[in-house]
Amino acid sequence: MTVVDMNRLEQAARISMGEFEDSESSAPPLAPVPNGALRLVALALVAVIMVVALYQLVY
Repeated sequence: MTVVDMNRLEQAARISMGEFEDSESSAPPLAPVPNGALRLVALALVAVIMVVALYQLVY
């Protein structure tokens, strides 16, 4: 395979992948999650784990 053939294959691959990249880039970006919401979720998860652990110890 010559260098010219490899360049043509690379160009064809870039063109075909460009169709997929364009469809993904047209999607709206995800909104950032507020830091307070993450803390609230973490706190709720810790509370659930504590309740399950205490339930296991009591019964």
